[in-house]
Amino acid sequence: MTTADDNKDIQTISPSAPDTSTNVNSKANAKSKPNSKTKRKTPVEPVILQEKDIDEKHIRGSGNGGQKINKTSSCVQLMHRPTGTIVVCQDTRFLQQNRKIAYKRLKEKLDLQINGTASKIGKKVEKLRARKHKQRQRAKKKYQQNEVAESDDPEQTFGPCDTER
Repeated sequence: MTTADDNKDIQTISPSAPDTSTNVNSKANAKSKPNSKTKRKTPVEPVILQEKDIDEKHIRGSGNGGQKINKTSSCVQLMHRPTGTIVVCQDTRFLQQNRKIAYKRLKEKLDLQINGTASKIGKKVEKLRARKHKQRQRAKKKYQQNEVAESDDPEQTFGPCDTER
């Protein structure tokens, strides 16, 4: 048996009622054209790690941390067999945290090898490279302007070695 409340719910859900919000958005979307200046994204191949491709070793750590680091096997070494990529992680004292960090680094490293500049790390490197290039250009322009201003100085007719004695 259906009650009056059930009928109200059915009426509000029915598709026959016009949805004004989608009509407004669809008109706005129809008017907008893709910008010709937008960059086309290169397809990025996702990195998939499979357990059969990875050799995981737990080795004893070394370095700072004293006796505890030297006695426990909390350092993780991962090797990706198909590519031969090796990642070692000993950031924390705990094995599980080191495993997570090592898998993350291995995935990033493989992403860089497979996708190159389209990878996450590749994009960061390109952004840094562009920023440094821009800084060098600004410095070059600044010092060229200073040289021009100094050469126009009328008081400076002699260099430090050309003065008369």
